[in-house]
Amino acid sequence: MKSKIILVLIGLFCTCFSWSQKITLQSPNQKIVAALYAMDGTNKGEWYLKVSYSANKNTSEILPKVSLGLSRSDQDFSKELLFLKAGKPKIIKEQYSLPFGKKSVRENTANEVTISFENPSKAKMNLIVRAYNDGLTFRYEFPEKKGSYSIKDEFTAYQIPKESMRWLEKWNPANEGLYVASSEDKILQQEWCYPDLFNSADKSTWFLLHEADLDRNYCGTKLSNTQDINTYKLAFPDPKDGRGTGESNPSISLPWQSPWRVIAIGSLSDIVESTLVEDVSTPNSFKSTDWIKPGKVSWNYWSSNHGTKDYKIVCDFTDLAAKMNWPYTLLDWEWDGMTNGGNLEDALKYIHSKGIKPLMWYNSGGDHTWVSSTPKDRMLTHENRVEEFTKLKKLGVAGVKIDFFESEKQNMIKYYLDILEDAAQFEMMVYFHGCIVPRGWSRTYPNLMTYEGVRGAEWYNNGPEFTTTAPEHNTVLPFTRNVVGAMDYTPVTFTNSQFPHLTSFGHELALSVLFESPLQHLADRPEGYYELPDEAKTFLKEVPTAWDNTKLIDGYPGQEVTMARQKGESWYIGSINASERQEKTKKIKLDFLKEGVNYRAVIIADGKHDKDFNSNVMVVNKTSTIEVKLLRRGGFVVSLNPIQE
Repeated sequence: MKSKIILVLIGLFCTCFSWSQKITLQSPNQKIVAALYAMDGTNKGEWYLKVSYSANKNTSEILPKVSLGLSRSDQDFSKELLFLKAGKPKIIKEQYSLPFGKKSVRENTANEVTISFENPSKAKMNLIVRAYNDGLTFRYEFPEKKGSYSIKDEFTAYQIPKESMRWLEKWNPANEGLYVASSEDKILQQEWCYPDLFNSADKSTWFLLHEADLDRNYCGTKLSNTQDINTYKLAFPDPKDGRGTGESNPSISLPWQSPWRVIAIGSLSDIVESTLVEDVSTPNSFKSTDWIKPGKVSWNYWSSNHGTKDYKIVCDFTDLAAKMNWPYTLLDWEWDGMTNGGNLEDALKYIHSKGIKPLMWYNSGGDHTWVSSTPKDRMLTHENRVEEFTKLKKLGVAGVKIDFFESEKQNMIKYYLDILEDAAQFEMMVYFHGCIVPRGWSRTYPNLMTYEGVRGAEWYNNGPEFTTTAPEHNTVLPFTRNVVGAMDYTPVTFTNSQFPHLTSFGHELALSVLFESPLQHLADRPEGYYELPDEAKTFLKEVPTAWDNTKLIDGYPGQEVTMARQKGESWYIGSINASERQEKTKKIKLDFLKEGVNYRAVIIADGKHDKDFNSNVMVVNKTSTIEVKLLRRGGFVVSLNPIQE
C-alpha cells in the first residue's frame, strides 16, 4: 500500500501546519526523528509513525512503521481518523532522585506534542508523543469527560526491518524464560515478553521496546508476531492466565490515558544506561523515603529449599548476614511451620539480636494461583494487608516478598498497586516474585525494591538446562531485562545447589556489580562465602546495591559485558565472558575516574581454574589502563577507591 506523508511531528520553531509542509519532531540532541503518516486508498485514515536515528552522520530508518490506534467497545479509533490539530510544542525537562537504581539523580529532557484526531462519530482521540535523547515514547488519550468502556484491542505494532537482529524471550506469565537471539534466516513467530532488544539492519543503532507507567486503568501487554513475522503487535493477556480469573480486555473510564509505549534508542551503552522507563512514569508522592534502605540479603532457599522451616538454618543465615555486614535476611516460605529448636517468634528475636532486619515471604493468595503454600491470602484484601502489616510492624519486619501472581490482567495490576500503597502506609518495603517485569513503578512507589521476573539462579534447582545456558544468559540480561528496572536474579553462588554451575568464581563475583537490584539476595550457603579469599569476601561486604551512576564499558549480548558503577567517590567494575571455548583479555581505560585523583584498585580475577582467584592491588588514575584475563565462562571485578592524600 502506497503511503503519503500528511504530517511530520514537532518542530519547536514551527508556527503553522499545512498538508504540504514537513514538520519534524526531533529529540533535543536531534538524533531521533519521528514522522506521522496516513495510509492512502482503502486504508485511508489509518495512521502510523516512522522512526529514524542519526549516528556518525548516518541516518537509519529503524522502525519504518509503528501502527497506531485502538478499538473501544462502543466504537473504533484506528480507521477513518481525521487529523484535527497538533497542539503547541512543549518542552519536558525533569530532575528527580530515587533511593536506588542505576542512577541516584535522573535528568531528562524531551520535546512533546499532542496530536488530536476525530473518528467518523466525532469522538476524539489524542496521541501524545515525546522525543527524548535516549528514545521515543507515545501514549493514547481519550479527552472526553464521561463514559465507561472496555478496550477491545490496541493496534500498536512495530514493523521491524527483516535484517535486524533481535533478542526476545518467549511469553510466559512468570517472565522466567531465556532470551533467544535471531536474525532474518531464523525468526520465530509467537508471543513475546517485554523488554525486546533489536539491532538495526546496518548494525549502527540499537533499540529496545517496552511499556511504562502502567496503572489500574489498563492491563499489561506483550508483543506478538504471529500474524506477520516482522511486525510485533501489542497483545492483551491470555484469558487462561491467572487460572482464568479476571478479564483480558481492560475497562476504562473517561478521561483516560494509556501506558506509555517506550522505544529506547541509541548505542548499546545508551540502552544499558537509559532510565527512560522510569523517566516517563508518575512521580512518587511519598512524604519521606528515608525509611527505604537498599542492601544485601542472606537467603536460604537456593541451598536448602526448606531452609526457613528449620530454626537452626535461619540462625545460620542470620549469622552470615551479620558477619558479612549485610543488613537483611529473608524468611522464605514455610516460616509459619518452623521447627528444630524454635518458631517464628524465636527466629525474629534472634535476627534482631544480631542487628539484622528480617524480610518475610507471602503467597499472593486468591484464586489466580494454584499454589497452596501458606501463609496464603494475608495480602489479598485491604483489610488482610492492614491486619498483617500492623503485626509485621510490631515484629520489626522491614519488608515482604510476595509470590505467584501468574497474570498481567487488569485485576492483577490493581492488586500489585494496592499492595504497594498499603505497604507504604506502614513503611514496608516490597519485593515481587513470580511476577511482572518492571513498568516504572519504582518511581511512583519507591518502596518497591525489586522484582524477580527473570530466569535466575533459582533455576539451578529446576533441572540441568541452566548449567549450560547460564553463562550466555548472564551476558544477555544487562542489555535486556535489567535495563528496565531492578532484577533479583539471586546471584553470586560458589558452591552448587541441585545442579552445578559452570561459571567461574570470577564470573559469579562479577554478577554483584552487573546485576542491579536494591535488595540483592545473595544465594549461596554460608560456607560458600566464609571460604572465599579475604579480597573476595571484603568485596562482597562492601559492594553497594544502589548506584549513583552506571557506565557500559564494553560488551555484546550473549558474548560478554563489562560495566562500571559509581557510588560516592568509589567505582566498581564487573566483567564476564560467555564463551565456552575462548579465554579473553580485557583492556579497560579508566578515563571515567575523577581528574587528579589516585585510586587504590583491587582486581579480583580468574585464577588458574574456575574455582580459583587471582588478586592484585595497584594505584591508578584517570589516564591508566588495566589489563585483565578472563577464563572461559570467566569474569572479574575491580574496586576503585580514592586514596586520601
